[in-house]
Parts: sequence; C-alpha cells; structure tokens
Amino acid sequence: MRKGKQAEVRPYTSDNPDPLDKEVGRRLRLRRKLLGMSQQQLADAVGITFQQVQKYERGVNRLSASRLWDFASILGVPVSFFFEDLDSADVDRTIPRARKDALEAGDDLPAAQDPLVRTETLELCYSFWAASPRVRKNFLEFLKTCATLEAPGTAAARAAAQEETTPVALGDADAESIYPTSH
Repeated sequence: MRKGKQAEVRPYTSDNPDPLDKEVGRRLRLRRKLLGMSQQQLADAVGITFQQVQKYERGVNRLSASRLWDFASILGVPVSFFFEDLDSADVDRTIPRARKDALEAGDDLPAAQDPLVRTETLELCYSFWAASPRVRKNFLEFLKTCATLEAPGTAAARAAAQEETTPVALGDADAESIYPTSH
C-alpha cells in the first residue's frame, strides 16, 4: 500500500449515490419512458415493486448483473446500452462527488435541463418510431434541412428559405386562374 496522502473516498449512501449507479438509473428511466412504460409496468415485468424501480432509477439502489440483464431484455436493449458513451469524469470512482461538484460549478447540465430526458424529447422519439418508415425518412430529411438553416453563418440561407415560403397575395384574376369558379 502506498504511503502518503490518499484521496478521501466517501462511502456511497442514499444521500451520496455512486455516479455510475445514477447514470445507469437515468438510462433505465430514459428507455422506460421512450417505450411508454410506467414504473409499475416495468416492475411487474421484472417481479419487483415500483418503489424498487424508483430507487434503481435514482441510483439509490445498485442493480445486480442479473437484474440489469432482466431490464435490458424487457426494454429491448443490450446491457451495454446502460454504459454507452460514459466518460471517465462521469464515473470517477475515487472522487464520488466529482460530478456533483462539476454541476455546482456550472460545467454540466443538471438532469432537469438535459435534453435527453425532457418530455418533448421522449414524445418526439415515441412519435418518430410510431410512424411508418417512409414518414420517418421524410421527417429526418426535414429535420436535417431545418438544422442546416439554423446553423451559425447561414443567414443568407434562412433569408432565401423565408422568401420561398412567404405567401404571395393573389388578386382576384390570379386566384380565378388558379381556382376557377365556373361550373
């Protein structure tokens, strides 16, 4: 064992959950909501109480490997879904409060502002996957076009798009040629 000053490791408690457990719980909640499942429905499928699901989602209780496997199977994702894109700063095991300190310093978004857990995002994802493949493809193209128009430095593109979609007032003669009223 090394001599000298060691980093203080605070025990993980319900008041100080492990950052990894919190992240796994956040992803569990995200996937459950994307599928439109209630905590009770998920709990029933696994054979536990909804209160236990709440504790898992908050990171207060740790998920065992077998329970994580059950959740992944029910939610239709691989177990790796719960750990994808984790940054070492998010799950620093020697400084359990690093993430909280970063939040307090304003270096990261609080969970309430995280766009991946907003109600609008969940509704968008749910509606997207409920649509037909053709509608999804068209919607993605539309969204990409909108993103391009909103990208920094595209004022000219926005102005051109505005001109293309600006309604033109039609006189009676013009309207008659487009929409004849004679029977």
